[in-house]
Amino acid sequence: MIKPFARPLTTSLRAALRDTPVVCLLGPRQSGKTTLARTLEPRHTYVTFDDSATLAFARGDPTGFVAALPPRVILDEIQRVPELLRTIKLAVDRDRRPGRFVLTGSANLLLLPDLGDSLAGRMEVVQLQPLTAAEQARVPGRFVAALLAGHLKPAIVSTAPKAPLVLAQHVVSGGFPEAVARTPARARSWHREYLRTLLARDVKDVARVRDTAAVGRLLEILALRTAELLNISSLGNDLGLRRETVEHYLEVCERLYLVRRLQPWHRNHANRLIKSPKVHLVDSGLAATLTGLSAADWNTQRSRFGHLLESFVVQQLIAQAGWTDPDLRFWHYRDKDQVEVDLVITRGRQTWGVEVKSAVTATPADGHGLRRLAEQCGADYQGGALLYAGDSSFALGNKLDIAVPLSRLWEL
Repeated sequence: MIKPFARPLTTSLRAALRDTPVVCLLGPRQSGKTTLARTLEPRHTYVTFDDSATLAFARGDPTGFVAALPPRVILDEIQRVPELLRTIKLAVDRDRRPGRFVLTGSANLLLLPDLGDSLAGRMEVVQLQPLTAAEQARVPGRFVAALLAGHLKPAIVSTAPKAPLVLAQHVVSGGFPEAVARTPARARSWHREYLRTLLARDVKDVARVRDTAAVGRLLEILALRTAELLNISSLGNDLGLRRETVEHYLEVCERLYLVRRLQPWHRNHANRLIKSPKVHLVDSGLAATLTGLSAADWNTQRSRFGHLLESFVVQQLIAQAGWTDPDLRFWHYRDKDQVEVDLVITRGRQTWGVEVKSAVTATPADGHGLRRLAEQCGADYQGGALLYAGDSSFALGNKLDIAVPLSRLWEL
């Protein structure tokens, strides 16, 4: 039996439970939310809305349902009864003891059109991502912390080159706990069944969609275009759907934590920047299954793997930010000269850049995008990292930017 993975996000959850009446743990289905909530609060009564009788009671009589609950409770899959939030708000206003309600949801409640109440001032939302490579390696995952603190230093990380297939395997495995515990072939089967279940049931929980198969086709195309600029018109042409329909289906995928839009970074005076967002599949393992990529394709499908690798890194860093600094925001940079930075991280006006390269070698010239970003930021630029498939860390021609092995994502 595989030992349960430690989740660094536990620290953020405990802090929220100490002073907030309602704590909502959101994230993709099968990312470990229920396990984490029940482990963290074992004395809370557990209630799941996956049970049809419980679901019918909550929908039919929200006031009576909440009144019948014990003093402290975990309500699992709350997105199935968003109207219940209004009744929970009234209960909290009568008794504001912290940690009364722990909610979990496999859809982003704040994006749901039928949200009963946002519980503003009464609820804290904590986002649980699929397992990072660091969590799978059972290490703390401190790359983001090191980047923010300027602690990434030139060094020979390893005297023996690492096989690129180790990195490729991390990318195609993704982060769903059930999938990473299986062989590659069995993981692909799990991914396919995961998508089938989401399309058959969860899509209908978060939106009115008559053609769920079209949502599946959209996901397949987005997997092929992950880490590219989003072009709604092109997607509509390929799918034979109206632009408004594609936008609606894309929002459904965002609500279910299947895809994310990475908005462009810009300053108001920087009128040369392209304003289109990038689209990323959240889990690289799911994207690999949809595109038919395996770790063995690393050398023969380098271009497609490069995009998948970028989405993998974006996901790793956003997940690490959850337990490092939840105030961080994430963007991409690209200007009309086609100069780009894969990930821009901001905290207020402070700005960092991250570039991703699948090659095992890197040179100072590869830091061109980071230097352009630094020019745009001026004194607000705090530094950048070029993540590549090599084994040494070295400066990229200035004291702020450094080339770093991708393996540091799960070794720090």
